[in-house]
Amino acid sequence: MFFLKTFALFIVTALAEIIGCYLPYLVLRESKPAWLLLPAAAFLFLFAWLLSLHPAAAGRVYAAYGAVYIAMSIAWLWSVQSIRPSTYDIAGIIIVLVGSALIALQPQQN
Repeated sequence: MFFLKTFALFIVTALAEIIGCYLPYLVLRESKPAWLLLPAAAFLFLFAWLLSLHPAAAGRVYAAYGAVYIAMSIAWLWSVQSIRPSTYDIAGIIIVLVGSALIALQPQQN
């Protein structure tokens, strides 16, 4: 159950970070209105706060989170930007998620 809660928190955290970065992208690259920078800042604050909720050491949390962020970024690419992931994208996601699991699920050290 702990693993599922942690994984769900990683997903929400990644979504906050992606939205917080995508909105400035829209302003800077797609000429969308500058007011989008305000919710972008709020989402990036939410991202930082959510990342602080994890009980493990910060460096280990960041390392494990990175894989979930990569997977969510490819999901965003597909669902929001309508670009279908390649076989290489999928293989890369599998590799980083396995690596993340090794980091996150290692035995506790005293």
